Amino acid sequence: MLLRADRPVTVARRWSLLRYVPNPKTTPFTFGYLIVLLGTTLLLEFADPAVTTRLLELSSTDAHNLGRRPLTSLLTSAIWLSGESWFAYALIFAVAVAPLERRFGARRAALVFFAGHVVATLVTELPVMALISAHVLPHSAGHWLDLGVSYGFFTTAGALVFLAPGYVRLLALAATEAFIAVIWLSDDPGSLGSVVTLLGHAFAAHFGLLVCGPWLRERIRRPSPDSAG
Repeated sequence: MLLRADRPVTVARRWSLLRYVPNPKTTPFTFGYLIVLLGTTLLLEFADPAVTTRLLELSSTDAHNLGRRPLTSLLTSAIWLSGESWFAYALIFAVAVAPLERRFGARRAALVFFAGHVVATLVTELPVMALISAHVLPHSAGHWLDLGVSYGFFTTAGALVFLAPGYVRLLALAATEAFIAVIWLSDDPGSLGSVVTLLGHAFAAHFGLLVCGPWLRERIRRPSPDSAG
């Protein structure tokens, strides 16, 4: 009898956990974006390496591409997970992007994500372009693959940190900073690409914390036009 009584509770708990998984109904932006990333990941896995290499080079937001095709590189650089696990990012999106979307909607979640991606890219790559033009850095510094969704992720993570209550905010901020440091140290810390990525991650997280988080909080305080009157 106890087993039969506990079974509905167990099933209910499983269903309650499933609601946190990105899906097209409650989190259409997160779900759709993961589908796009899955498609490009499969493309990298099974397509002709010459074709995929060329696609990655055209999508990269390095200094060379930003100078020649800024819109193309900014729009396409965030649809690739070059050399990274799709499953890992599916978990990351479920933890950071999906909660933001459930609370503020697909449009605002997408705006925060892509604003962080674009702004962090420009903040880190424009100085590289200037240093190349001033002959401080060699031209080869403008030809490295700068791809991925991490700037958008860290922006949404920073916004969530700002919205967290009390001491949770401090713990979440410390965890975010530690995660950024681990990513940097796990790469080649002394290389230009690694340093630029480190600065991009740090800027994106603090852009989400100091700009996007307060902006979203104002959306909570300010009643929508439909609810007025």
